[in-house]
Amino acid sequence: MCGIFAYKGDKKNAPELVVNGLKKLEYRGYDSWGVAYRTGNEIKVYKEIGKIGEFDIKAGNEKIDFSANCNLAMGHSRWATHGGVTKENAHPHYSEDKEIAIVHNGIIENYAELKKDLIEKGYKFRSETDTEVIAYLIEDHKDLGFTESVKKAISMLQGRYAIVVMNAHNDALIAARRGSPIIIGKGKNEYFIASDIPAFLEYTREVIYLDDNQMIIIEDEVRFVDLETNKEVKKRIVKIDLDAQSAEKGEFPHFMIKEITEQKETIARAINQDPAKIMEIAAAIKSAYGTYLVGCGTAGKVCLAASYHFAKIAKRHVNFAFGSEFPSLQDFITDKSLVVAVSQSGETADTLDAIEVAKKKGAKVLSIINVEGSSMDRISDYKIYIKAGPEKAVASTKATTAQMAILTLLAYACAGKLDEGKRLLVETASRINDMLNPRYEAHIQKLAQQIKDWESIYVIGKGQNYPMALEAAIKLQEVSYIHAEGFAGGELKHGPIALISKGTPCIVLVANDETKQDILSNAMEIKSRGGYIIGIAPENNDVFDYWIKVPESGNASPIVNIIPVQILAYQLAILRENNPDMPRNLAKSVTVK
Repeated sequence: MCGIFAYKGDKKNAPELVVNGLKKLEYRGYDSWGVAYRTGNEIKVYKEIGKIGEFDIKAGNEKIDFSANCNLAMGHSRWATHGGVTKENAHPHYSEDKEIAIVHNGIIENYAELKKDLIEKGYKFRSETDTEVIAYLIEDHKDLGFTESVKKAISMLQGRYAIVVMNAHNDALIAARRGSPIIIGKGKNEYFIASDIPAFLEYTREVIYLDDNQMIIIEDEVRFVDLETNKEVKKRIVKIDLDAQSAEKGEFPHFMIKEITEQKETIARAINQDPAKIMEIAAAIKSAYGTYLVGCGTAGKVCLAASYHFAKIAKRHVNFAFGSEFPSLQDFITDKSLVVAVSQSGETADTLDAIEVAKKKGAKVLSIINVEGSSMDRISDYKIYIKAGPEKAVASTKATTAQMAILTLLAYACAGKLDEGKRLLVETASRINDMLNPRYEAHIQKLAQQIKDWESIYVIGKGQNYPMALEAAIKLQEVSYIHAEGFAGGELKHGPIALISKGTPCIVLVANDETKQDILSNAMEIKSRGGYIIGIAPENNDVFDYWIKVPESGNASPIVNIIPVQILAYQLAILRENNPDMPRNLAKSVTVK
C-alpha cells in the first residue's frame, strides 16, 4: 500500500527524479500523490488528487519548480486509509510550523490519543490522517535536534509504519520502518529510498534492506541505527539481479496482459529449483506435527488449492487459513508445526502477523515469495523464490501460477515423486506457451463482448479446481467490476442456484479427473435453469454454450484453467473502459491490516 520515494545526492533535479520514481510505484496507490523538496530554508510541497501517471512533467513546471537546482526531494503515491481522498489528506504532510515534512505508509494505531494530546497543547491539524500526527510529534520535540526528535516521535507510535522525513534547515534525510517496507538504493554519491526497487532500478542495482525498528540517517555521512538499542548497526549491500526493462510494459498496452503472457516463461522459471533444497523442505513438511498453508487474497486461494494437491498427490493432510484468520488457530501451533506462508511481495501485513504468531509458538516458517530481501524472506527458516520477476498489475497473474507450480512440486516431492512432478510442470509450461497466442485471446475477447453487460457471473469448480473458481471470481471482481462469485459445484443446489436466471453467465472449470462427471452434472443443473454455460476444459461437451479449450494437464489443471479467466477479466476490463492495472479501491502490496 502506498508508494514512497526519496532522493539525496549529487543530481540537481531531485523533484523531477522523484516524480518519475513515483510513477514507477503507482501500482502501490493511486488515489492522490505529492512531492516535497527543499529550496533554501524552505520546504515546498505540491499535492494533487488522482494518478501521478497522468502528470506531465514538461507541462508541470509551473506547479513544481523543476529548475530549482535541488538535490533533496521525496514523494508519495497514496492509497487512502485514514481520511478521504482530498488534497489535504494527500502526502507529504507538514508539521504545523512547516519546518518538517513527512511521507508515511502504514497505520498508526494510537494516532487518536496522540492527536488528542497534541490538540490539548494547542496544535491545529490540517488533515484527517494519522500521518500528520507524526510530523507534529517531531515538531513538539524539536529542541532535541532533528534526528533525536524523529527518534522520540517514533518511540511513541504503535502500529506499522514506513516513514521518510526531511527538514527545512539542512539536507538531512531520515527514514525508518516497522512492518512496512523501506529499501535503500546506493548509487555513486547518492541514495534512493523507496517502497520497492523498480523506483530506482534505472540508477542502481545496489540495495540495502532496512529491517524493522531500524533508521537510516543520510547527512554528510550515512548511519544506520537500531531504534530499540539506539546503537549504530552495519548493513550489507546486496546486488540485485533485475533489469529496468523487466519492470516496464514494453510493447504491451497494460502490465496485466504483459504478465499474463509472461506465464509462458515464469512457470518454467519457478520450478527450476535446486532438487536438494526441495527435498529438504519436503522432509520438513513430512516431519512437521501440523503444516499450515497461509496466504491472503489470491495467495490464500493458492494455499487452499495446495491443500487439495497435498491430499491427492502426497496423501497428506495440510491445514489452510487466510492470514487474517490464522491467529484464531494459534492454540494448535507448537514448536513442531510448520507454517508455509505465500505472498508475492513478501510484505503482506496479515501474513506477516501470522508468521509472528507462529514464531512466538516456536514453529518453523517456509515462505514462498517473489521478492528477495522482503520482510518474509528475512524472517523465515526456509524460503523459495518463485522467480516471476516484477509484477506491477494489481491483479496477480504470473505470480499466482508460479506459486501454484512451486506448491504442486512440493506435493510431488512429499510423495517421493519429485521428477514426475517436475516433468508434469515442464510439459504444462510448454503447453501454456502454445496456448497463449493472439487467436486464443481473440476467442476469449469474443466471449467478453457477449457477457460484458451482465451484472453477475458465477464460477464453479470441484476438487482441485474449486479454489480456482474462487480465484476466478476474484479476478473478475478486481478488474471488470462485475459481481462475480465462485462456488464448489455441488453447493449450488444448496442455495446459490436461486441466483440463476435466463442467460446468466456461469463459468465451469473442468479437469479430466475423478471430478469431471460431477462438475458437468452441476453445469447441466445450471443450464436447465437458463444459465449460459462457459466451459473451460480440455474437451468440448454438449452442456457448454461456449467452450474455451485448455491443454490436458493432469494435476496441473488448476494452473491452466485459471489462465483463460485471467484473459477474460482483462478483456472485460478493457471493454468496460476500466484500467486493468489499477482497479479502483485496490493497491498491489497490502502492507496495512
